[in-house]
Amino acid sequence: MSRTVLITGGQGFVGRALVDRFADLGFSVICADLNATAHRKDVRYLKLDIRDADAVLAACEGVDSLIHNASLVHTKHNRVEDVWAVNLGGTENLLAACRAHNIPRMVYISSASAVYEGRDIENGDETLPYSTLSQAPYADSKIQAEQKVLAFSGTAQTQCCAIRPHVIFGAGDKRFVQAILDKAAKGQLKRAVGNRDKLSDFTYIDNLVDAVVAAENKLTPGAAVCGQAYFVTNGEPMAFFDFVEDFIVAMGYPPIKGKVPYWLAYGVAAIAEGIDTLKGGTLNAENGLTRFSVRYMVTHHYFNISKARRDLDWAPQVTLAEGIKRTVADLARAA
Repeated sequence: MSRTVLITGGQGFVGRALVDRFADLGFSVICADLNATAHRKDVRYLKLDIRDADAVLAACEGVDSLIHNASLVHTKHNRVEDVWAVNLGGTENLLAACRAHNIPRMVYISSASAVYEGRDIENGDETLPYSTLSQAPYADSKIQAEQKVLAFSGTAQTQCCAIRPHVIFGAGDKRFVQAILDKAAKGQLKRAVGNRDKLSDFTYIDNLVDAVVAAENKLTPGAAVCGQAYFVTNGEPMAFFDFVEDFIVAMGYPPIKGKVPYWLAYGVAAIAEGIDTLKGGTLNAENGLTRFSVRYMVTHHYFNISKARRDLDWAPQVTLAEGIKRTVADLARAA
């Protein structure tokens, strides 16, 4: 490959997997992040705050493709200005850079939360409308950012699409899976929230990266992917706490027994959010204890991935069971 690709948020769990894959494929890769620490020699590492429009404009000169992965995943109802400044403001800065430099391709890493309204979603597809209810600043800002990206596609010389994963996990995950294990170690995962009868989708990291690579390759003028959003998951919905239990049992913790009523868990989350807000709000420290997260645990939210299969010529290559096995093996090595 001779294309130069800039990946925002390239030092996080998803970002690093994207950086490694594009570099392995022969792209000239720029890893843009607030952290510029290098982890491989064939990648250019750039310290970049996407809220800085001038810095974004300079960083994007000579770039052929943008993979916009950077965002603040924050589902509490606080630090609202920070979340919007990164998730929407940063996206607007990148779109302006696309226009200024005539960047041909942009893949936006969005979220399945864009269509979630706190109610069951069963086999939902891309015909679902955007949520009209404010669930959290994270979801609200991702919706507007995705809308801007898709509307921008083809208006200049940039072809854009959005990938909507759901509950990403895999080797190297220091957020979701680590939070599960931290809770298990503290004895805080002895009970499930609700009846464990609601199904959730999960996305193994390699399957997500495969879809992003496929989308980037397909983004040429007139292609079916241009201006489109795609749900990308493993396509194997299972009960949220069954998924959690698979991890904790494999790591030597006891299985989950009993349950906590939804109303109680929701109330505790509301109190925790209130206390956090009074303290000024903490970023990247949720551990599942937000009203948004608790709603997720007690509703169906799984998606139809047929559109991604068709337009991207993509399919999940790593099953959910294999993904869990690989992640557990990585955790065991690191222990």
